[in-house]
Order: sequence, then structure tokens, then C-alpha cells
Amino acid sequence: MMKTALTFAVLAAGPLAAQEFSLPQGCEGYLTIQSQSCSVSHYFTCTEDQNGEQRRATLDEEGLTYVGRISSDAEWLESFHLRSGHTERMSTDSTDPMSMSELLANDLDTWDFITESREIGDSQYVGFDRLTGESVEIDGVTLLRTQYALTAFDGDGNEMWKSEGSEYVSPEWRMFIGGTSSYITSDDRFDSDDTPVEFIFPGESGYLSVNPKFGCGVQMSSFEVSP
Repeated sequence: MMKTALTFAVLAAGPLAAQEFSLPQGCEGYLTIQSQSCSVSHYFTCTEDQNGEQRRATLDEEGLTYVGRISSDAEWLESFHLRSGHTERMSTDSTDPMSMSELLANDLDTWDFITESREIGDSQYVGFDRLTGESVEIDGVTLLRTQYALTAFDGDGNEMWKSEGSEYVSPEWRMFIGGTSSYITSDDRFDSDDTPVEFIFPGESGYLSVNPKFGCGVQMSSFEVSP
């Protein structure tokens, strides 16, 4: 994944001029989502991916901000944060990974997992996702609404921040999609709205666009989280 992430970093300046996002060689996209938070995300798979893994690249007005990889069970595996320059990977020491299968079967999925990062050290994420029972249609796509809460700890077990909010699940695409969230530190709170507005497929106008369309011009929080 690091090789692919670094390829994205090299390409990040180029696509803005071309007005179309360039996927790395060997990768194929299937969906673009324009969100309320002045961001646009592209979902794709690569030939090196196995067992249903997939990836996401997200851009804001200034360019590429994030590249992530998840499993076929929507388990967060790896992410590369371009602004901070750090990468996080799922640790084999994780006791309870995220599981979309468990969430869909039981309406609740608890998790407790550790990520490793050469740049920022280990982090632990403890929390849950819960289906609310509500089905929502956005731009012709049916999604399930969730509630979540998590607490993030550093490698020494000290609480770093908390987050809570409402997201969406696509059982068809086996992934979570952002919604409204609050990120809470010991001395501040940051609210965001990543609700999807448009779903764009290959061949449609705006597919692989590098230009976010919604919510731009509003001062956004610079608080960066991981999964």
C-alpha cells in the first residue's frame, strides 16, 4: 500500500490541471462521491488487492488529502494522510476488528483495534457502530443509517480524542460512507458534515472529478483523524 500511496502523492499535483483524477496503474475505479464537506472521493480496486479489498482517495479544494484501504468486511486496514505525511496500518495485536458482517447480522458491531505508525506511534481505537433501523435514499442510492462512537488512545493508553455521530452503510459496496460527526478533544470540539450528495458512476459527467462541488468556501476544521 505504501508504494501506491506514494504514487498518489506524486500524482497529486498533476490531476488538478487535467481536472480528472488519475488512478495508479493497475487500478480500476467504480464510484465517485461528492460530499457536503467540500470533498470528493473516488473508490477503486487494484490488481494487488486480494479477497475483496478496496481503496478510497479523497480530495478537497487544495488537492489529495487521504488514501485508505479496507477489507471486504469494511475493516479499516491502512491509510496515508498526505497533509501530515503519516501512514497507519492495522496491527496484528488487534483484539476485535471492525466487521460489517457482524453489524448487518446483529445491528451492532463493537471494536477494539490497534494501528501502527512509524511517524506517530501506536494508536488504539475502541467503539461501536449501530444500525438505527432507518433506510435513506440519496441521489438514487439506498443506504442504511448508523450511529457510532469511538475513543482514541495513544500507545501509553492516554485518551487523545473522542468522536461520535451518524454515518451510512452500503451493504452492496461493503463500505461505510461519511455523515455528521463530532470530534472532541480535552479543550475543543470540531463538527463536520461529510454526508454524500451525489453518486457518480463511470461514464457519467463528473466521474473522477478533482473538484469538490458542495460546502466549499466555508472554513473547515483542520482536525485530522484516522479511521
